[in-house]
Amino acid sequence: MPIDNDVYDRVGATWWDEDNPLNMLHGSLTPGRFAYFREVLAQRLGHDYAGLRALDIGSGGGFLAEEFARIGFRVVGVDPSVVSVDAARRHAATGDLDIDYRIGAGERLPVPDNTYDVAYCCDVLEHVTDLDAVIGETARALKPGGLYLFDTINRTMVSRIVAIKIMQEWRLTRLFDTAVHDWSMCIRPDELVVALDRRGLRTGQVVGLGPRSKNPLRVLDMARAARGRLSWGEASRRLDFGRTRTTAISYMGYAVKA
Repeated sequence: MPIDNDVYDRVGATWWDEDNPLNMLHGSLTPGRFAYFREVLAQRLGHDYAGLRALDIGSGGGFLAEEFARIGFRVVGVDPSVVSVDAARRHAATGDLDIDYRIGAGERLPVPDNTYDVAYCCDVLEHVTDLDAVIGETARALKPGGLYLFDTINRTMVSRIVAIKIMQEWRLTRLFDTAVHDWSMCIRPDELVVALDRRGLRTGQVVGLGPRSKNPLRVLDMARAARGRLSWGEASRRLDFGRTRTTAISYMGYAVKA
C-alpha cells in the first residue's frame, strides 16, 4: 500500500490538538528528541544561539520549530502541506514566535545556498521518494561546518511490528485508517551514514530513539486512544519516547557539513 502523505492536509489543521493522532509526535517525542538535540547543540555550538539560523525540513505543525525558536534560533520551516503550514503559523502567532514558514519539499528547498547554521529533519526521511535529493538539498542549504540533526525509523523486524503492525495495521491500535509508512522505505543507520557521506555530511553520532516505558499495558493505551477514551498526546507521554540504548525501532543523530 503506498504512503498516503495527503493525510497531513486532511487532518493537519489540528496538529496541536491532543486528540489528533499527529499529536503522538508531540506528547513525549518532542521533548525526548529535543533533549538530545540540546546536548548536541551545546557540544558543537555552545549555549548562545541568538542570531543563528535553523532550517526545519518537514516542519509539520511546528512542534520542533517552536522549540528551536524559543532558545534563540531564527527558524525557517519548510513543509509541502499547505494545511500544516497554516496550522504552524497560527500556533506560532499565539506564542508570539517569529518563525518563517514556507511551502516546499525537501527535494527542492526554497532557501539559498550556504545559509543555515543548523538543519534538522525529523519523521521525514522515511517518507521521501528521493532520499539522496533531500540530503543533497540539506547539504546545499547548510553553511560549511553546519550541523545536521535527524531522526528516522529503522528497517528491522522490531520496527515492522511497532511502526507498521501496531501503529498502522492493527485496527485496535492504529493511528489512521490509511498507510503513513512503508516499511521498505525505512532506512538502516549504515545506509543513512553512506547517503550523508556521499553529500559531504560526516556523521558524528547515531543513538536510539523509542518508547522508554517497559509497561506492556501501554499497548492498551494505544487502543484506548484509538477509541477516543484517551488523548493521543497522553498516550505518547505514557510511552515516554526518548533516547534509548537500542536503535531497533528508530534512531537519531547528527552530522557536520565538511
